[in-house]
Amino acid sequence: MTLPLVLLPGMMCDARLFLPQVEALSARRTTVVADLTGAPTMAGLAAAALADLPSRFALAGLSMGGIVAMEVVRQAPGRVARLALLDTNPRAELPGIRARREPQIGRVLAGGLARVMRDEMKPNYLAAGPDRARILDLCMAMALALGPEAFVNQSLALRDRPDQQETLRRVAVPTLILCGRDDALCPLDRHELMAGLVPGARLAIIEGAGHLPTLEQPAATTAALRRWLEE
Repeated sequence: MTLPLVLLPGMMCDARLFLPQVEALSARRTTVVADLTGAPTMAGLAAAALADLPSRFALAGLSMGGIVAMEVVRQAPGRVARLALLDTNPRAELPGIRARREPQIGRVLAGGLARVMRDEMKPNYLAAGPDRARILDLCMAMALALGPEAFVNQSLALRDRPDQQETLRRVAVPTLILCGRDDALCPLDRHELMAGLVPGARLAIIEGAGHLPTLEQPAATTAALRRWLEE
């Protein structure tokens, strides 16, 4: 039986983050995009996802979704048959970024979600490219659809997340570590670190992409995921 594919989206993103991959891969396997909005901790987000997922699956997460994926592996390693970590970070939050979370949450709760996304988050997402404006508009649409409560929960979960490097050392399934070459949020060195932690992991670097290669370079990203699923 073909393994289901579970996709975990990044902060303030929904299934549209993976639309090119779902369209390309779902013909041959069940594809599920999990909701990651309902708890203020990584442990809670992972547990809620696990409650709704198949008994065994291939798991791919991007950015915050990758951090939740590592927590899923920590909680239920026997259920994850393959692991893909995209544009993410295994480390705990840095103090400087942590200190910015509470004021940012305050601005969002005061009605400033669109402004925070526009001024503080979206500028860091993408590499230069002809589709940049369209993808940034999609990012805004996804964020506004999820709303302030999701922003608060995800911000708190990211702020208080544990370091997952020991979790990665225990991974024993086929693993893909993938990132955009120009990712400014989760740079290449984080991915080289993860690839060194996971025994036998394969590192894939997507040229012409920043933090969201699923949308910036969908064909190359899908091809890498397809190889991972079939190897």
